[in-house]
Parts: sequence; structure tokens; C-alpha cells
Amino acid sequence: MNFFKKLFNSNTESSKEEINRQPVDLSLDDLFVHNFINKGGKFLYCTSINEVIINLENIIKENKWSTLTCTDFNLLKITQQLPLTSQQVFDKNIPFFTTCEHLIADKGDILFSSNQLGSQKIAALPDFFIVYATTSQLVKNTSEGLTGIKTHFSGNIPTNISSVTNYTTERNSDDFLNYGNCNSKNLYLLLFEDL
Repeated sequence: MNFFKKLFNSNTESSKEEINRQPVDLSLDDLFVHNFINKGGKFLYCTSINEVIINLENIIKENKWSTLTCTDFNLLKITQQLPLTSQQVFDKNIPFFTTCEHLIADKGDILFSSNQLGSQKIAALPDFFIVYATTSQLVKNTSEGLTGIKTHFSGNIPTNISSVTNYTTERNSDDFLNYGNCNSKNLYLLLFEDL
């Protein structure tokens, strides 16, 4: 009887292991969202600009913010519809509302350049980011993101290309190449469906 128990238990255990080892192919958006949330990011999916405004207003109310830093003229149009003050000068204590270059699906990272950050390093910016991005900005990996920047800005490639890699400021990267350059931010993502 013990022999049959071992035989049937080992068979079910090996089949469970086999199921767990099977690769799962996710779409780019599902892969990004999965990795982004696992890193501690807060994600809000929007299908209209009105939803973007409503979600931004809810984020502001939730955190009791009255001022945002915003350097993008298109995003300033959104902030003007809300009861808050917008400024264009970075302040470490005031949340930063911005766009990005690309969303990196395989890592859940968000890629920025001097178009959003100017000459500022990510570590010198506020701890709270609110990022507006579109589904057309999703790319498979960092290489595709860099290629996209090169293609989109041919002849005038932006500088200061970097990414936010962790979405809670309590986490520190173990990568010795990033020592002293913390790219962790509390981050909200307003992802707009544009495809």
C-alpha cells in the first residue's frame, strides 16, 4: 500500500512541477502591468482624457496634495482643470507630474530622458511621481526603448536617459553599478489606451 501511495504521489508532484515550468506568454501590456505592480507601482488604466483627469484628482485627494510640479505643456492643460497649483521648478517636497519615453514590459521599468527630466538626475527629483503614458509607448525591452528614442528623435537625440526601476522608496537596488544613485520612487501610472 505504501508503494502505491509513493507511486501516485510522485506522479502528481511531477505533473505539478511540469505545469509550473511551462512558459506563459503574456501580451506586452499584461507583462508590463504584472512586472510594474510586482515592483510596487500603482497603476490606473484610462480610456478617456476625462478618466485621466478624474484619476489624477483622486490621487491628489488621497495624498492631500495642493501643488504639483509639471514641466510638460500638454499636461499643464490637465492640471488647469483641477483645484491645485502647478509649478515648473522642481522641489523635492512637491510631487512630479510628467510623461515618459517608454514603458519597458520585460522589467516593468519606466524610461525617461531629458525631455522630461531636463538635466536633473532621478535621485534628485521628488519621491512621488505621477506618470502619464499611453499604450503605444509599450516596448518589449530596454533595447527597443532606446531604439525607439533614436528613431523618434533622429538628429536630436535627448540626453539624460534613465529609468525608474523600483516603485517604493524603501527598496534599494542591490546592483553595485547604481550605488549612490537611487532610482526608487513612489509612482502612480496613468496609462491611457490610445491603440
